[in-house]
Amino acid sequence: MSSRRVVLNLALASLRFRLAASLASFIAILIGCGLLIACAGLFETAIVLQAKPQRLASAPVVVAGSSGFKLPDEESEVVPYAERAGLPEDQVAKIAAVQGVRRAVPDVSFAAVLLKEGAPQESGSAVFSGHGWDSAALGGYTLREGGQPRTAGQVVLDSATASAAGVKAGANVELAVNGQKQDFTVAGVAEPARSVQAPVFFFSAGDVQRFSTHPGSVGLVGVFPADGVDAGELAGRIADQVPGVSVLTGDDRGSAEFLGVDASRLPLILLAAVFGGMVLVVMALVVSATISLTVRQRQQELALLRATGATPKQVHRMVLAETMAVGAAAAVCGAFLGSLIGNQIFSASVSIGIVPDELAFRQDIIAFGAGIIATLAITYGAAWFAALAAARARPIQALAEAAIPSAKVNPLRRMGALVFGAATLLLAATTVFMPADTASAIGGPAVLTGAIAVALLGPEIMTYVADRFGPVIRRFAGRDATLAVINSRARAVAFAAALTPITLASAVALGNVYSETTAQKAQVASYAGQLQADAVVSTDTGGVSPALFAQIRSTPGVGTTSPLVTSSGWIEQPYDGNGSDPLRLLGVAAEDQGGSVLATEVTSGSLKNLTGTGVALPEDVADDLDIKLGDKITMRLGDGAQAQVNVVALLDSPSSYPSMVLPAALLTAHTTSGLPAQVLVKAANGTDPADLVSALGDTAKNWPGATVGDDTALTQNFQANADVEAMINYLLAVLAIAYAAIAAVNTLAVAVLARRREFGAQRLAGADRKQIRRMLFIEGGIVAVTGLALGIVISLFTVLPMAISTGEIIPSGPVWVFLGVVLAVFLIVWPVTALSARLAMRRSPIEAVTLPGQ
Repeated sequence: MSSRRVVLNLALASLRFRLAASLASFIAILIGCGLLIACAGLFETAIVLQAKPQRLASAPVVVAGSSGFKLPDEESEVVPYAERAGLPEDQVAKIAAVQGVRRAVPDVSFAAVLLKEGAPQESGSAVFSGHGWDSAALGGYTLREGGQPRTAGQVVLDSATASAAGVKAGANVELAVNGQKQDFTVAGVAEPARSVQAPVFFFSAGDVQRFSTHPGSVGLVGVFPADGVDAGELAGRIADQVPGVSVLTGDDRGSAEFLGVDASRLPLILLAAVFGGMVLVVMALVVSATISLTVRQRQQELALLRATGATPKQVHRMVLAETMAVGAAAAVCGAFLGSLIGNQIFSASVSIGIVPDELAFRQDIIAFGAGIIATLAITYGAAWFAALAAARARPIQALAEAAIPSAKVNPLRRMGALVFGAATLLLAATTVFMPADTASAIGGPAVLTGAIAVALLGPEIMTYVADRFGPVIRRFAGRDATLAVINSRARAVAFAAALTPITLASAVALGNVYSETTAQKAQVASYAGQLQADAVVSTDTGGVSPALFAQIRSTPGVGTTSPLVTSSGWIEQPYDGNGSDPLRLLGVAAEDQGGSVLATEVTSGSLKNLTGTGVALPEDVADDLDIKLGDKITMRLGDGAQAQVNVVALLDSPSSYPSMVLPAALLTAHTTSGLPAQVLVKAANGTDPADLVSALGDTAKNWPGATVGDDTALTQNFQANADVEAMINYLLAVLAIAYAAIAAVNTLAVAVLARRREFGAQRLAGADRKQIRRMLFIEGGIVAVTGLALGIVISLFTVLPMAISTGEIIPSGPVWVFLGVVLAVFLIVWPVTALSARLAMRRSPIEAVTLPGQ
C-alpha cells in the first residue's frame, strides 16, 4: 500500500477520536460556506434583476424609456434613473410602424387610490394604479361584468379590488386621482389573465387625457407581434429602428412595470460585495483559528508520529487530509444552508425596503459553485499553514508530557500584523479628510484590518494581558484567579483562538453601527437644515394636487408656501463626475416677500430668480467645475431628460451632502408622479406656528391622505430615506456578528473540552467542581474583557474619523448598542464555558486522566 494511501486512511480513522474538534471545524466551515453562497445568490440576483411582469404579462414586448444614464467617463456603466423615463407620444407611431408589429398599445399611469369613507382604503399601497382602458390588453384583462369605461366619470375596477371593497358594476365609488377626491361610476369589473397584486383602475380615454401629469408622453408601450413573428427578433428590430429606448422581453418586462427594480441593482451589489468580502475575512480568521487550535491540541500525538518514523511531509499531508475531509463534508452541507440563508437575507432586504417585493431571488449552480470553491480554498489555505506547525513538531516533544506551546509568534505573522496595523491607521487617517458621504466606504474596512492584526498577534496579546494585569485580576477575583491567570499565559495560543472572533464581533458591531448612526445624523441634519418651514403638508395619495396647494395658500395665517420636490440627477456639461452617486435635487418656489423656504445661505445671486430654467448651485460644486454665476449648464434630470439651465445663485451648502436647487415646476415635470410630494409653509408675521399647524390640519381634513406636521416632519422625511440606506449596514453587522459569535462558542467549547485530563488531575489534587468552574469563569472573563477592549479600540479607528469628517468630535448613536454588545459578549462566553465545563467533568477524575489529549 502506498504511503499516500496509508496517510489518508490514518487521517480518516483519526477523525472518529476527534469528534469535538472535527465538529468545531465542521460548524465553522459550514456556516461560512452557507453565508458565501448566500452572498453569491444576492450578487446573481442583482445581475439578473428578475421581476416577473404582472399587469404587463400579456404583452410579449414592452418598450420603455431609457433605463439609466450612461456615464460619460465610463465605457459601459449605466446608472438607473431615479424617476420613470417616459416616451414621447410620437414614438408610439414609430414603434407601430416596425415590421412585424401587429399592435402597439401605449400605457399612461397616474395616481389613483380607492377611498373608503373619505380615506385611502389601503395606506401605503401602490398609488400609480390609474390607466386607460386600452392598457387592459397588456395584462389580458377581460370584463367579468359590466362594460368598458366610455365616458368621463366611469371606471373599471380589477376583480380583486372590487371583491375586497364589495363593489359591483353600476355602483358609485370615490377615488383620489392625483391627490384629489372624485366620484366615479363603476362601469365594469375586469379579471386579469394572471395574478396581479397591485390594484388597477381603468378610465376612459377622455379621463386619461385629463388626469395625465405628463402630457405629450406615455409611460411605456406594449407590443404584440404579428402571427409567426418571434418576440425576441421583433425586440431587436425595434431597438435598431427606434433608438434611445429600452426594449424588454421575458421577465425583463417587470423592470418597466415595477419602478424600484432597476434602482435596486446597486444596493444589492453593495450588500453582496461588502458582506461577501466581510464573510471571506471573518471566515478566514475563524477557520484558521479553529483549525490551528485543533492542531495545537494534537501536538504531542503528532510529535509521537514523528518519533516513530513519520516524515514531516507525511504528517503535513495527514493533517491536511483530515481537515479537507471535514471541509468537503461541511461545504456540501453548506450548499443547503446557503439556500436557506440566502432566501432569509433576501426576505429581510425586502421587508426593510432595500429591494422591491416584486424582485425574485436567484441562486443557481454558479452561486453554489462559487461559494463551495471559495470555502474549500480558504479551508485548504488555513489547513496548509496550520499543518506546518504539526510537520515541524520535534520527536523529542513526545516525551514531554507537560510541553507548553510557545506564545511567541513567528516573524512572518509579526510582519503581517504590522502591515495590517499600518493599513488600519492609514484608512483612519484618510477617512478624516474625506467628505462624510464617502468616508464610510473608505473607513469601514478598518475594522477588518484591525481584527486581522489582532488575530496575528493573539498569543502575544494574551501573554501581555496575563503578565501586565495578572496582579489586578488576582486582587479583585480572589485566589481562584491565580490559576486562571497562569492558564491564560500558559494556554495563550488556545485563548487567542477564542479572542479573535470576540474581537471581530465587537469591532464589527460597534464600528458598523456607530459609524452609520453618526453618518446618518449628519446626513439628515444636512438635508433638513437646508430647508425651513413652520408646517409641512404631506399626502400618501400620489402627490399634492394644484387644488390642495391653492387651498393651503388661502388658509389664514399662511405667509410663504412652496412645493417641495426631491429627486436626483447629474450635471452633464461640464460633467460633475459623481457617477453612481448623483446629486440630490430639491425643487422649491422662488423667494417672495415672505422669504424663502430654503435656509441655505446665498453667497451670490438671488433666489428671487429661481424661476423658469434657473438653478441654485452649491458653491463647492461650482468651484470644482469652474462654473460661475450666470453660466449655462446642461443637466440630466431624474427621468433622463436633458435640461439647459442658468445658474442664478450660488449656495453655501454642506460640502458632504450638497443639494442643487431648481424651480419646483421644472423639477416636478420630470418626476414619476408629476406632482410635489409635500408643501412647506411658513407662518405670516404675527401668526403662531402652532396655530398655523392647527389651521392647516382643518384644511387637510377635506383632502384624502393629507397630513400636517410641524418643522420636525422635514427631519422625519429625510430620516425615512436614510433609514433604508442604514438598514444595509445594520444587516451586515448582524450577520457578521452572528457568525463571529458562533465561531467564539465553537472555539471556547473545544478549548474547554480538550482540558478534561487537566480538570481530572486538579480534582485528584483536591479541587472540587465549583472551584474549577470559578477558574474557568475567570479565564472566560479575561478573554471577554480583552476581546471587548480590543474591539472597542479597533472600532474607534472607524467611528472617530467618521465623526470628524462630519464636523463632530463625539460619535452619535444610542448607548444601548454599546451595552448590548458588552452583554452579548459575556452571554456568549460564560454560558458556553459553564456547559462545556459540565461536559468535561462528567467522568470521574481517574477516568479523565487516562483520556488521550492534553
